[in-house]
Amino acid sequence: MRDFEPVQEKLSDGTSVEQVNPNRVRLADSVELALKKGDGLMFVMDSDTGDLVKFSDKFVNPDYPEMSIPEIEPRSFSFNSPHGACEHCHGIGSILQVDSASIVPNIDLTVDEGAIHPWATSAGRMSFMLQTLTALAKKLKFDLDVSWKHLTPEVQKIVLYGHPEKVDVDFMTEKFDGHYQTTYEGVIPNLERRHKETDSSYTRSQIEQYMFELPCPECGGKRLKKEILGVTVGKKNIVEGTEMSVTTARKFFESLAPGKGENALSDYEFTIVKKVTAEIISRLLFLENVGLKYLTLNRSAATLSGGEAQRIRLATQIGSALQGVLYVLDEPSIGLHQRDNTKLIKTMTNLRDIGNTVIVVEHDQETIEAADWLLEIGPGAGKHGGRVVAQGTPKQLIEKAESVTGQYLSGKKKIPVPKTRRKGNGKTVEVFGATHHNLQDVHAVFPLGCFIGVTGVSGSGKSSLIHGILAPELQRTLNKAHGKGQNFKGIKGLEHLDKAIVIDQSPIGRTPRSNPATYTGIFTEIRDVFAMTPEAKTRGYKPGRFSFNVSGGRCEDCEGDGLKRIEMHFLPDVYVTCETCRGKRYNRETLEVTYKGKNIADALAMTITEGLDFFAAFPSIKNKLQTLSDVGLGYIHLGQSATTLSGGEAQRIKLATELTKRATGKTFYILDEPTTGLHFDDIARLLDVLQRLVEKGNTVLVIEHNLDVVKSVDHIIDIGPDGGDEGGKIMAVGTPEDVAKVKDSYTGQYLKKML
Repeated sequence: MRDFEPVQEKLSDGTSVEQVNPNRVRLADSVELALKKGDGLMFVMDSDTGDLVKFSDKFVNPDYPEMSIPEIEPRSFSFNSPHGACEHCHGIGSILQVDSASIVPNIDLTVDEGAIHPWATSAGRMSFMLQTLTALAKKLKFDLDVSWKHLTPEVQKIVLYGHPEKVDVDFMTEKFDGHYQTTYEGVIPNLERRHKETDSSYTRSQIEQYMFELPCPECGGKRLKKEILGVTVGKKNIVEGTEMSVTTARKFFESLAPGKGENALSDYEFTIVKKVTAEIISRLLFLENVGLKYLTLNRSAATLSGGEAQRIRLATQIGSALQGVLYVLDEPSIGLHQRDNTKLIKTMTNLRDIGNTVIVVEHDQETIEAADWLLEIGPGAGKHGGRVVAQGTPKQLIEKAESVTGQYLSGKKKIPVPKTRRKGNGKTVEVFGATHHNLQDVHAVFPLGCFIGVTGVSGSGKSSLIHGILAPELQRTLNKAHGKGQNFKGIKGLEHLDKAIVIDQSPIGRTPRSNPATYTGIFTEIRDVFAMTPEAKTRGYKPGRFSFNVSGGRCEDCEGDGLKRIEMHFLPDVYVTCETCRGKRYNRETLEVTYKGKNIADALAMTITEGLDFFAAFPSIKNKLQTLSDVGLGYIHLGQSATTLSGGEAQRIKLATELTKRATGKTFYILDEPTTGLHFDDIARLLDVLQRLVEKGNTVLVIEHNLDVVKSVDHIIDIGPDGGDEGGKIMAVGTPEDVAKVKDSYTGQYLKKML
């Protein structure tokens, strides 16, 4: 009714409505005036009955005018906007709460022995609380000199959550000396209060290690205001719409058309949304075609693998339908099951067919065979590569003897199927009732002492089982880590192991100071070598002189970085080579000390392969370098910045580091797609390394799609049948030969061809 304009309707004889019924204009003016004076609310009395009827021009129930909502607009549905975000959690969807299990990680200790972990790590700050608790124990007559597990639940509750009883405390330190009458606050209320009140990011981060996220009680983790969640289309609000997988969402939006079922809109409603739903369905189809049908629409970008993120961008480009564009993709098949690889290849050929050029850096055999033109660079890695070894069609490459890729394509070279499969040592680790994410009450058995492969299409639940449940429980129990598995009923068999090593693709360091030499410990031994030289002894140089992380031997102009950062204010910072040391990181005096004609900067500039020859006289250094070479990293430099290493390279550096440690024969290794970025030849070498680990009695588990690896394991756990809601079940278990016989297993279907 706002901004009312008098109606200028004409009757059939040309007479205006006002001429026939002048009261209509007066009524409209009165309504407008009443709404203006009543702030959008007005009452109309029925002249016959005397009843009052309420009307409002706002988004409000006239009977409850205090519960109004603003006008609905697109930003109302965004949790990044204050117009839509839940006011309690500010659109985050969760709140931090202290986890009592992380407060007491070791239940065999007494309070005095350090059972309360936050007190053990900051004893000075917490000694007053301990004295208060001791005084309370004396007053309430309970004993603290027993292990945590032997305290009664009532006493444990008092320690964690406090007690209202006042006690007398004599508290004396260098700064305080006095008598206090106070109440015992409790460990958890104390941490929560300090987390809320502190301005120190350090203190906040220290406390957050004892906290975990819980869904917001106001919005239930949905991140939006309740009134926004009340707006529905096809009986679903926007959160329910984005919780669906790509395929489920496509089917839902298709069902909105009239006559399509219970979600169908009326003809009038569908006319309004027809164009929008068509666009949504089109984009969802693009995502399905690049093998991402299992992703939920609200999936956090931070949880996407590199391959998934790349395929999302590829789907966006397909939707634009551009022509004459050069597309460059770097290993788009990462994380993709062989079943979905065909769809990806078809998508790339479609891009080519509409008039574009597609360049793909890839190791996947099926993608290589589908290419129109191949360019092989090599023959080796690092300084041994950098040349075009062969080029041509896949058929032409097969005929060129110098092409290593061609030899694998032709079958002249191949990764052999193991002649025997290990049966393990007879012991197992079992996970019961796993329901994390899309897992459907899974019972998984992991035989120890063998090479295990966890397979399945993308999104089937492999990571949910291994990284969501098994790995956290192994690390919590064996390595005393803080994390714990989620949504499962039980786990048994961990007593058969003494250590768990999870080797992921996270960086080995986030600054240029981190490098393979420092991460593996080789750098310490190399510094010892230079400190033993006659020149260093004459000058009195110790090993610390050859570190670029401390003053003394490093270049002080760049503080050992080799680079100088120039602030560009509103633009990204620029890094330039230090003019004083010219990027060598050390001062002139340190660089004058040489071993076999090379200084410390020259040593860090060597590749792993070069270092093997140079440090051949030092068994410890040589062994570590040999292991790095064995996992296919002979080309990287000892001092190469961690920020320049790929996820696959970082993972193999971690693997090499673990391989150099003394094996106990009771270690459980977990690797997630270790073949990322590896050529056929490198995969063969990596498999040799992993098999060596198992030969020592250890258990190695890999989450993998690469069929050369899958055919080489002793035991497969195949999860599926599909991704997202259609996955989460164990489809097949056993040797690769056993799995190949299971018709319902996609992995089995492809394994059958390989075997």
